[in-house]
Formats: sequence, C-alpha cells, structure tokens
Amino acid sequence: MAKHNIKVLTIAGARPQFVKAAVISREIAAHNSSGEGPNIQEIIIHTGQHHDDNMSAIFFEQMQIPRPYYNLGVSGCAHGAMTGRMLEQIEKVILSARPDVVLVYGDTNSTLAGALAAAKQHVPVAHVEAGLRSFKMNMPEEINRILTDHISSFLFCPTETAVNNLLREGIDDAGRRTAAGAPSVMNVGDVMYDAVRFYRHAAGQNRRSEAITGVANENYYLATIHREENTDDYNRLRGIAEALETIAASTPVILPLHPRTRKALREYGLHVNRVTLTEPVGYFDMLTLLDGCKAVFTDSGGLQKEAYFFKKPCVTLRDETEWVELVKHGVNIIAGAGKDAIIETERHLTQANMNFSTGLYGHGDAGSKIVKALSSLVRGA
Repeated sequence: MAKHNIKVLTIAGARPQFVKAAVISREIAAHNSSGEGPNIQEIIIHTGQHHDDNMSAIFFEQMQIPRPYYNLGVSGCAHGAMTGRMLEQIEKVILSARPDVVLVYGDTNSTLAGALAAAKQHVPVAHVEAGLRSFKMNMPEEINRILTDHISSFLFCPTETAVNNLLREGIDDAGRRTAAGAPSVMNVGDVMYDAVRFYRHAAGQNRRSEAITGVANENYYLATIHREENTDDYNRLRGIAEALETIAASTPVILPLHPRTRKALREYGLHVNRVTLTEPVGYFDMLTLLDGCKAVFTDSGGLQKEAYFFKKPCVTLRDETEWVELVKHGVNIIAGAGKDAIIETERHLTQANMNFSTGLYGHGDAGSKIVKALSSLVRGA
C-alpha cells in the first residue's frame, strides 16, 4: 500500500515568521528522515511583506530555511490593499498546489491573508502562536489574531494562557466548524524558544555586530521600535525617543532601526543623537546583541520573549502585552510610551531582583510537537 504524503503550504512574510518557519522546516526534515508516519512535503510562500535583504532574505541564508517556492512581492501598501493582494495570490497557489493544510504564523497581514485564502477553499488552517490576546482592538495585530483563530482547524498555543483565551471565545476541541471538522487546540510551547536554543551557539560563532564594537558586554541597552501604535503617533514616538536619549547619556543604547521608524523620526523631526542607530540586523546579530546587553527596551512581542530566554530584563514600550506571564513573573515591566515612565522604569531595573528560572514557554520541543500533530491530525481531518 502506498505511503500517504501530506502537503503543507507555509505562509511567511515578516521577520518573526521566518524564525518560526525555520524551526518547523527543520523538524519536517527530521520527521521525513526518520521514516515514521507519512512524508511531509513543505511548500513555502514568501508574501514579500518584509522585502529588503536585512529583513527577510538574510534569514533564509543564515538559518538554512528552504528557499520559498513562491515569492509574491506584496509590500509597501495599506492594510486592506496588502491583505487583499496577498489573499488573491495565495488563493491561486492553493488552487494549483492543492495542499492538505495551510500553516500560518503569528499575527501579520500575511497570517490573515493565508488563513482566509485557505478557509475559503475549505483547506484546513494551522495557526502557530494561536490564542494570544492584547484585548486592544485598535491594534491591527489583534484583529489578525482573532480572525485567524476563528477560522483555523488546528490551533497551536505557546502557553496555557493562550489556550484559556480561546476557551473564553468558545474555541475548544469539542467545538466548532470548518470543513475539516472540529479544531484541535494544543499547548505545544513556544517555537521561538526552540529557535533560540538551536541557533544560540551559531550566533556565538558569528562575528560580533559592528554596532557594539567598543561597548563592553552587559554595559548597554538594546532597543527596538516598530509597532504602528508608536511609530504613527507623534506624542508616543517623541516620548520614547526622548526617554532613550536621556538614558543613553549614562548607559549606551543600541537601536537597530526599522524602516517605518526611521521614516517617522525624519517626518516628525525627532532627533536621537546619543542613541546608537543601526540598520536592521540579521537574526544571528540580534541574538549576539541580546546576549551581550544589560536589558531590553522594545515594543516587539517576539523580543520580549527572547529577552526572557537570554535572562535579560525587558521594558515594554506599550500599554499592554500579550505575554502576560512575563509581567506576572516580574521579568517584564510595562512602561508605555511616556518619557518619565520609561526613565523611572530604567532606574527600577538596577534595583530589581528578577527570577528567570521558571520555564514559562515549554521545553524547546514545540516544533516537533507541531509536526507530529500535523502528521496525524491532517490524516484524520
């Protein structure tokens, strides 16, 4: 009897998705080599949401991810146009490739477009990092998360909190809809932890980023700013910029600058002269910067977790976070975007005694759990 093969269509388009996709691609290769269960064929679509080399192609090169079979080149347009163009093109690929499941990651426009295109063609959707909620509906990411979860058949959650968020919305194994049958909700842990565990050594062998030449380890802060709620709001961006400028007077601050943030600083006429600005860095260089820093200031969800994995205090430059476990355990402090609040939080870091010993996000085997689940769940869908 012929062995059944499973065809997985992976959607990636933004920086964190490449990191997560690398974990799953590696586990798919290991699964196929083992000879156990059905063979899995992965077809990767790069939507183009992040299109310059520092923000996308470098990940495929450094992390040995299979090159995308399709590159849609959709970027640089408003949310509706971007999502619509991605949806249209992904649908064409689905009709041509006829996958058994479409795999989406996180909370971007690429995530939602992939999920919608699959659901409308009655192809099961698997959502990695399901169940996260900021409970802030003016965030595009929150809308993407909720809609994707409610049309997904397989929901792979990073924490028990995420599972409970889905339960409150009526999504559970007993539950609901789609042509594939009832969804499967699983707490598999966080694939980002898998990535850090696997790539940390390689990053250590990588050259130290030019951005920190001459800066002693543990004597600088790492900062990132990219969310629209900060970059598109003059008062919020000014507060963050002025706070980092003040902090940089006594402790160096390194800020790899997202293109959106660079453009906003220029248009608003905001200057950060003391802060060390760099171009966006590759994943290995970011791990190197994390490993050597004193603490992290960020509005990135992924970097909040990576700071925890590296046992670094984190200051979140937002009014809330999806990663509530980090706040509850005292290793992440929500400062918002006000200058005085951020500066006061930085002072608190020097006095805080933080405990990083609790394993909040699994054991570094989320990728293997997801691949094992897909190999069995898709066949039974």
